[in-house]
Amino acid sequence: MSHFLVLTGSAEFEHRLTLSLDTAHELQVLGAASASGTAADVLSRNVSGPIDVLVIGPDVVTEHWFRLASALDVDYPDIVMVLAAPSNSELTLAALRSGIRDIIDPDSNATQLSLALERASITAKSRKHSDDSQHTQPRGRVISVMSPKGGVGKTTVSTNLAVGLAKTAPMGAVIVDLDLQFGDVASGLGLEPNYTINDAVSSAASADSMVLKAFLSPHPSGAYAMCAPLRPAEADLIKPAQVANLVTQLSLEFPYVILDTSPGLGDVVLAVLELATDGVWVCGMDIPSIRGLNHGLEVLRQLDLMPPSNTLVLNFADKRSGLTVKDVEATVGLPVGMVLPMSRSVPFSTNAGIPLLQSGRRDPVGKGLRTLVEKLAAGSVTPSSKSSRRRVAVS
Repeated sequence: MSHFLVLTGSAEFEHRLTLSLDTAHELQVLGAASASGTAADVLSRNVSGPIDVLVIGPDVVTEHWFRLASALDVDYPDIVMVLAAPSNSELTLAALRSGIRDIIDPDSNATQLSLALERASITAKSRKHSDDSQHTQPRGRVISVMSPKGGVGKTTVSTNLAVGLAKTAPMGAVIVDLDLQFGDVASGLGLEPNYTINDAVSSAASADSMVLKAFLSPHPSGAYAMCAPLRPAEADLIKPAQVANLVTQLSLEFPYVILDTSPGLGDVVLAVLELATDGVWVCGMDIPSIRGLNHGLEVLRQLDLMPPSNTLVLNFADKRSGLTVKDVEATVGLPVGMVLPMSRSVPFSTNAGIPLLQSGRRDPVGKGLRTLVEKLAAGSVTPSSKSSRRRVAVS
């Protein structure tokens, strides 16, 4: 049995819903005015069992259902939301981004309404089953590639890791571009994605891993990519909780999930660090980069958000810089696991959209990246069971 909660003051719409549902489902109706309250207020008025499907009636004003749906999508992701409204492209896009699962025409006949509600019921059951299975299903490695400073070659390392790990586990590696405003994973891999992360977190993919895979971009190496939004403004529509859910889904489907994070320690980076099994820290051989990394590591140690396994990659290494590997290690408190020298092959690779480990070019940087891939592939780290923590502002 599925429990449907309906927000409507329309007796006609309520009657049509009643006719469309069989006795195997339970229907509870609240007035349209209920939608003006918070998500918790609405659910507190539920007098039956756990809600599976929330139906928003055609008489609920736009600003009310949009705000309510957005809140429910974050705080109660196991509830499937259906909107009754005449559909158009603008409404559909806004509804999907707010977490609405389906849009039904309020004037549909009983058969059409019944099919739409049955789809919602099946989706609700699959979400609950997915939540239960996550406690027992083994997760893949979540490798977070990070740097508090930009311009240190983080995306170069990330894309090569994805290509390299895909060779060790064919079709078993996926890279996620979490630089949501200015990500370059698509460019670095020579991809023109049909879908981006914005599509994946704003649709049925957020509850169905099979649907999610359709939003990934395949790469000739055998890796997959979840690319950043095409327009920087779309990054504001993506919430940290949605990204964390996406990473969790992918870790249940792929042995390796590589996260190319944005510079700094924003909310999205902090959210995915809860899930990371491995941290790959990329640092340039210059004082600002080293100091930035040191400050970032200090913050994460205070928040207890350091991944179980950590590797420091020293990029653009140059003996003539006046710094040594020991200087870097003494400052940041981590041993340098890989040193990548300056190389003219890297910018050529970046501009061509062909990672070094894909082209097979003989180069000291390519050799170092292959060694890094081998070390990560050989490692075996149990995913951390860190509990969610209240975030503090990190400036």
